[in-house]
Amino acid sequence: MNVYTTDKIRNVVLLGHGGTGKTTIAEAMAHLTGVTSRMGNVTDGNTISDFDKEEIKRKFSISASVVPIEWNKMKINVLDTPGYFDFVGEAYEAAAAADGAVIIVDGKSGLQVGAQKAWRLCDDKNLPRMIFLTSMDLEDANYERCIEQLKEAFGTGIAPLQMPIREGGKLTGYVDIVKQAGFAYGDKGKETPCDVPAALAGELEDVRAALMETAAETSEELMDTYFENGELSEEEIAGALAGGCAEGTIVPVLIGSPVQLKGVAGLLNAIAAYLPAPSQRTLKGQFTKSGEEYAADYKDDGEKTAYIWKTMVDPFIGKYSLIKVGSGVIRGEDTLFDAEEGTDERLGKVYVIRGNKPEEVAELHAGDIGALTKLSDTCGTGDTLSTKANPIVFPKAELPQPYTYKRYRAVKKGDEDKIGQCLARLAAEDQTIRNVVDAENHQSLLYGMGEQHLDIIASKLKERYKVEIELVEPRVAFKETIRGNSDVEGKHKKQSGGHGQYGHVKMRFSPSGNQNEAFEFEQVVVGGTVPKNYFPAVEKGLTEAVQAGPLAAYPVVGVKATLYDGSYHPVDSSEQAFKTATHKAFKEGFLKANPILLEPIVNLKVVVPNEYTGDVMGDLNKRRGRVLGMNPDHDHKGFTIVEAEIPQLEIYGYGTTLRSMTGGSGDFSFEFVRYEQAPQDIQEKQIKARADMLNENADED
Repeated sequence: MNVYTTDKIRNVVLLGHGGTGKTTIAEAMAHLTGVTSRMGNVTDGNTISDFDKEEIKRKFSISASVVPIEWNKMKINVLDTPGYFDFVGEAYEAAAAADGAVIIVDGKSGLQVGAQKAWRLCDDKNLPRMIFLTSMDLEDANYERCIEQLKEAFGTGIAPLQMPIREGGKLTGYVDIVKQAGFAYGDKGKETPCDVPAALAGELEDVRAALMETAAETSEELMDTYFENGELSEEEIAGALAGGCAEGTIVPVLIGSPVQLKGVAGLLNAIAAYLPAPSQRTLKGQFTKSGEEYAADYKDDGEKTAYIWKTMVDPFIGKYSLIKVGSGVIRGEDTLFDAEEGTDERLGKVYVIRGNKPEEVAELHAGDIGALTKLSDTCGTGDTLSTKANPIVFPKAELPQPYTYKRYRAVKKGDEDKIGQCLARLAAEDQTIRNVVDAENHQSLLYGMGEQHLDIIASKLKERYKVEIELVEPRVAFKETIRGNSDVEGKHKKQSGGHGQYGHVKMRFSPSGNQNEAFEFEQVVVGGTVPKNYFPAVEKGLTEAVQAGPLAAYPVVGVKATLYDGSYHPVDSSEQAFKTATHKAFKEGFLKANPILLEPIVNLKVVVPNEYTGDVMGDLNKRRGRVLGMNPDHDHKGFTIVEAEIPQLEIYGYGTTLRSMTGGSGDFSFEFVRYEQAPQDIQEKQIKARADMLNENADED
């Protein structure tokens, strides 16, 4: 591939609902521009961007990928992303590397949740965008309905640039609204001029007038021209579209059917004409030595900088770090510096990567997307590469946090360490994976964006690394405490020839009022009935006893233990004997002091469209939730933030329920706030479940 300067580069991310054809569009672009001799398809598993075995098997995108193409002496880096919500982290990463977006909307299904989420992502990233109505060749595709839905959802900035021409129910061409001309689709994506159908002439006049008004509003100069002449030239409209699109005030809408290569050339032309070059965007970093701001802004003559926006670990090609050059020109002979890790990185070679196929290039200019190999293991996604003389860091991309989790255990004993290593490799590729060791409950937890995400992680472990895990419902971190007082004694006496064992303690147990600590120990022994040198043994006995409480073997909190009396034997007493006596006293004293289970309570925030708030509230009530408030989401019009406190026990499976309830439009997050007494029925169920589990020795892992 040729080397391109910044002004000739476009980085565009394809976003939209799952199944709307983003991968097909990328494939059509590659085929139209001569990258492939035949067009692959998702069903056959032979597309450029869906190269992973899991993607081929499941027939949908899981990871973001890059398909660089050359079009009219420009380089367009097409970033294909998954549309399914479990893999939204990939869309976030790609959006952070892009300078513009094409939101794909299915002409038959109309505006779907995935497109609305894509719009909000573009808002969050301040990303210029256009919309492509696909599947317009289908008889039941409805152009007018789609445009109406887009305007209703996104406002007057929606600017249709094309209208479909149909003959006999088939899509045969389109009307270019700016040029007021018709074009017929030919073979292999070719377009030839044709007459505008008489039935569309009146509509064309109205739509073009609306487009000119939208264009005129981008500047006072154009507004004056429009008022004076009642008309804008093609050049003036095109310039206004480019400026308005870059500022986010205008969103061009195009149409087509990529399966037949219809409309693909027009989409590429629009990307080149209306979406901004990297040099029209801003990028701010910071010099690590001085703390001063560095305005990289994708300048060719700036410092050598690049940031790693994604990591690929392929069993066959190894590790590739996908970069976007922030400033300067990156060449193969360069040695760069990772300021965050403090490592020198000798590049060796520079590549562009198409799907999973690398191609060496001489250099990458500011704003271009490429790939590096053989970087340090510590050099990962989100890191910045610069020079050692002037180290610079760029802000890391903000990614959604995973809140769906399951407990996992190795199918084959002895694989635990290998599983941990393999999960670390997968997490290097997918920043929304979390592997958490919950030592308190003796379990390993796998976090992801949804249950399907977790299933695919397990499948990758098996297929790629030959280790298997079983995913099961996680244990909730209950705790045990007491609400009453008790006064007990514990005695350990054993004689078996020679030295015996003797320890005897009298203790009082009561609530300490501090749930952040397991216990408080106090001794008020008088008269030496228990010698001082055995006090530490009593405290050690308590430390061991509170690890698994007598009620259901959960950790104990909030207990005050007072040693006030006891006895000892000058020969048979020992530290171990007093520890054992303390164990006995603790168990009896705890069970006599009104023991209860405490369950963790989380603060849950649910962001949903206004029309679903009633359903969400009803579901939270069923889950023993206490709604704290409902507030409008000021960042996203038409959405409400519902805040509630809910037992963590009730969170399991919530993500799936919320998606079903809201058609995928709802999001949630939660964080731990405190422990509360569990209701009696919950307590009884937990005690029985724990007893069954312990009897079956189920928590050996």
